[in-house]
Amino acid sequence: MSTGSNEGVVDVLDEEWSAITALGAELGEAEWELPSECPGWSVRDLVSHLIGIERTLLGEPAPEGPARLPAHVRNEVGAHNEAWVASRRHLPGRAVLEEFGAVTARRLEELRSFPASRFDEVGPSPVGEVPYGEFMRVRVMDSWVHEQDMRVATGRPGHESGPAADLSMGRLCSAMPFVVAKQAGAPEGASVRFDIRGDAPRRVDVVVTGGRGRTVAALDEGPTVVLGMAAGGFRRLACGRVTGQAARSVGLVEVGGDADLGRRVLDAMAFMI
Repeated sequence: MSTGSNEGVVDVLDEEWSAITALGAELGEAEWELPSECPGWSVRDLVSHLIGIERTLLGEPAPEGPARLPAHVRNEVGAHNEAWVASRRHLPGRAVLEEFGAVTARRLEELRSFPASRFDEVGPSPVGEVPYGEFMRVRVMDSWVHEQDMRVATGRPGHESGPAADLSMGRLCSAMPFVVAKQAGAPEGASVRFDIRGDAPRRVDVVVTGGRGRTVAALDEGPTVVLGMAAGGFRRLACGRVTGQAARSVGLVEVGGDADLGRRVLDAMAFMI
């Protein structure tokens, strides 16, 4: 019988979770306390959050949350996440990392035991009702994004290429047509080029036709605006870690062509927070 052992996304999760474990092993105790770009969360809290998600997927109930929720918690999902995070704030970072290793090992064992048909079953996820395999690709992206949050907080850049990075950046790039056409309101016929630099450079060309944005392999003529940035800057903008205004003011992005449209797109990029 075909099982989850044959599902490529499981191997990508393994690669990503191993990268987080290796990064965490480098950190001194004081670094676990450093603030991240996720409001209210330290480096340790990021790993606690990932633990909570995977324990939830293993069927475990969340611990009791804090009596008074912090200001950055704005909905029921946020309250659920905060419960897992707050319950681990008394632990040293190394203990949280050890728990992360144990729970992700359990999850990988479970995923590899599932019949292949499980990955085709449609169910709830953060992106709506999707096949379970698609949900696990979202888990790769979420884990990679938080690994990058850890790297920004501790000044340890890296892991911007490879299976997990490629999958995650691909998902972030796939949202740019929506950002350009709907969020930024780019006019009919406008085109935006995202020129992303780094270990795995990407060029994403988006054109607006019929009021909708779509990615194209090549533009018929020069882009209306070019947004040049490093992969880390793109991720931070798309994930709401930095605003468009802040990115412009500190030189995280270069804007060529229509400056007004460029500004609107940058200000609208935070589709995932």
